[in-house]
Amino acid sequence: MYLDAAKKQEIFSKYGKSNTDTGSPEAQIALFSYRIAHLTEHLKLNKKDYTTSRSLTKLVGKRRALLSYLQDRDIERYRAIVKALGLRR
Repeated sequence: MYLDAAKKQEIFSKYGKSNTDTGSPEAQIALFSYRIAHLTEHLKLNKKDYTTSRSLTKLVGKRRALLSYLQDRDIERYRAIVKALGLRR
């Protein structure tokens, strides 16, 4: 499996407040970004996988909603996560 528990813990500890912090917007955005990158690579090889394409679109929407939420609430945290993940928006 591409996303095991150890990888999740690594993402949460790097971008969240701790390795058990799974609910902060930064941790969720980082996890969604990892999953989006994985699905994008999958779709490069499997162009007709429409189910994965729809899942990717939904994940991008969820990440965008979280980024908008974070931008409205705390602009400094928003700028920090965008810079850390290398997102362009």
